[in-house]
Amino acid sequence: MGRAGAFILTCGVWVAVLVTLACGPSTSRTPGVDGGDASVFAVRRSQLMAEIRASDREISEPVLAAVERVDRHRFVRPENVDEAYENRPLPIGEGQTISQPLIVAMMTEALGISPGDRVLEIGTGSGYQAAVLAEMGVRVYSVEIIPALAEWSEENLLNAGYEDIYQRTDDGYFGWEDEAPFDGIIVTAAPDHVPQPLIRQLKEGGRMIVPVGPPGFYQTLWMIEQTGDGVVAENLGLVRFVPLTGEMSAEDP
Repeated sequence: MGRAGAFILTCGVWVAVLVTLACGPSTSRTPGVDGGDASVFAVRRSQLMAEIRASDREISEPVLAAVERVDRHRFVRPENVDEAYENRPLPIGEGQTISQPLIVAMMTEALGISPGDRVLEIGTGSGYQAAVLAEMGVRVYSVEIIPALAEWSEENLLNAGYEDIYQRTDDGYFGWEDEAPFDGIIVTAAPDHVPQPLIRQLKEGGRMIVPVGPPGFYQTLWMIEQTGDGVVAENLGLVRFVPLTGEMSAEDP
């Protein structure tokens, strides 16, 4: 990735390297009033972004602006709306969480994406990471294996004004072969080995960010890049994610 190598472990999740992105402006969205007062959300959003900017992570302004434009309160459960702009993960049901905003920003940065790129997300969850990717000006393809979350995330994204995100309910381990290759792939849950189907769906020069390791422990976050000379892997540090569910066969086809 080029790339600075600092990393941290924050609230049980990872941490990473960063590169500078050049990105054009995206359409701004006015903070909504779903589940609370818009002025309260605006204050809390500003406080969240100040906290992220005050961190020692090198996150580019285009990524920060993308995170700031997303109404996180639209992607949490009603009982957690008051906590939507806290810089921490929150439960979204089905044993899953919405990621910490700082971690979302760092993962987005590590992808090294540019407007117009095609990005595959494995694990839609509530739709929050997909919304941030969309704000970066990329075309997002997102796969969620849990039907209830797939339905909820689609509703969340549409309600938040993201109508051009392609979604499907399927086993993300196998990616989205019909739409491959992708400029970037981001995996938001941990398989116990690197999914070979996803590597094969990366364009030359494309990057995949994936945590790998056993459930219940810390995993290693890898940046995997397709180059003209083959696949290059870079260890980005320790992380902790929920396990990737699905077949995840030890022998890839």
